[in-house]
Amino acid sequence: MRFVVLKKGSMMFFLLFMITLSAAAIWFFGTSGSVPVASRDQNQHEQIREIHMVTGEFSAKTSGGKEIEAYRWDPGTVFVNKGEKVRLTILGVNGKEHPFIIEGTNIKGVVKQDDETTVPLQFDKEGIYRFICLTHSNKDRNGPMIAYIVVD
Repeated sequence: MRFVVLKKGSMMFFLLFMITLSAAAIWFFGTSGSVPVASRDQNQHEQIREIHMVTGEFSAKTSGGKEIEAYRWDPGTVFVNKGEKVRLTILGVNGKEHPFIIEGTNIKGVVKQDDETTVPLQFDKEGIYRFICLTHSNKDRNGPMIAYIVVD
């Protein structure tokens, strides 16, 4: 017959190890791994969500030595909910000025370099609305500079 002799130090180490292991298991399995970044409560329509956008420019030199440029809105696609109040804040980084329209609405304005333009938005109809710079509307004018507002 064999006997196992446990010393006080071994028992304390085993107990501390089990407590640490239990705490780690509770933390690991107790947290879902995701953190809510936006509240979707009943006051959603009363809150105004802020979305930031900037003007950007790409430039390159072709193999023939020609300089080419293209302007864009960044981000190029924005998602909003139908009826949601949104404040779109646009910072002019590249380009002197960008007059714009939002197709399907009466919204128009101008974004100037080193200045912020704020556009209040609320769409009552689902769809995809094009946010178009009138200065850079096609390839010949260093565009098209178009962003998309997707309303669900």
